[in-house]
Amino acid sequence: MSSASFLSPPAPRPPCARVWLPPPSATAAARPSLGFGPRSRRAAPAKEWRLWHVSCFRNDPDVGSSNGEQERNFKDGGWFLQVQKIKENLQGRILRFQTERWTVPWTGQTIAQVMILWIATFWFVGSWIVPFLAHAAGFSKETLTHRGQALYSLLTDITEGLAGIAILHQCLGRFRPLPPGWFEFNLKGNWLLDVAFGCLLFPLVNLLSHINISLVPMSPGPVIGVSSVEQSIVARDPVAMALYAVVVTVCAPIWEEIVFRGFLLPSLTRYMSLPWSILASAAAFALAHFNVQRVMPLIFLGVVMGGVFARSRNLLASMLLHSLWNGFVFLDLMK
Repeated sequence: MSSASFLSPPAPRPPCARVWLPPPSATAAARPSLGFGPRSRRAAPAKEWRLWHVSCFRNDPDVGSSNGEQERNFKDGGWFLQVQKIKENLQGRILRFQTERWTVPWTGQTIAQVMILWIATFWFVGSWIVPFLAHAAGFSKETLTHRGQALYSLLTDITEGLAGIAILHQCLGRFRPLPPGWFEFNLKGNWLLDVAFGCLLFPLVNLLSHINISLVPMSPGPVIGVSSVEQSIVARDPVAMALYAVVVTVCAPIWEEIVFRGFLLPSLTRYMSLPWSILASAAAFALAHFNVQRVMPLIFLGVVMGGVFARSRNLLASMLLHSLWNGFVFLDLMK
């Protein structure tokens, strides 16, 4: 053999003979393994190769220890993936809104018409119609007993609610049949969980109420409605208290939610996104109470009820939450 043969580079080996174990790529792993041993020797099972692959490529950035840990967790029963799925499900229930907008067949002119007529009717019925009927019947609100004032408030609230529903019926009559999703009441679904989450925010609403009162002190003149309720509570008249409870936990939540969450909020989605529609309807809800000492908590409460309604697309959810809040305030007055 000549000396030139020792200086020349050795002949290249076949690529398959350089590595005994299969390469980490999926393409190379699919080819049969060849080596210096006999051809009858079989390749290592896929499971053994996967473990050996993880241990050999420990410092590989693409195959880190976290991936190996997740693989082992998955092999042990998949508890890691199950926990992640439960976490994502809970986050979705709490934070996710239905982003699909309502189909609104009317324009802003109809929206303004309904709200202006409702405000005017609300004032006209409460300040003129009901007092006139009471005077015609020989009654005066100032001379009524606690039970009489409670009954007067109940009849006034019922009349105002029926007037608001009549306005909606008249103004939206030409758009019937309404598209799907309008004024829905449904006992099925998980809307009770949304209501429960809204109830957890009641202490925050109460805190905002105290902050609002500290920023805007109450006027020296008493509010007639609140005074009559407090007088009935102080007198411990059970009939009057029961009538007031019906007003605040049944009547008011029904017609207020029909107007603000049932009509106004979905109608605004024609011109703005769902979050802005929730905020705008909440602001209108707060201003409709004509009380600057409660603007902040009422806006926040309107946002919560609007969010619950937007998630569930069910007026029963926002009505129940509204009723529970009013009941919470009423029970707080009874302490």
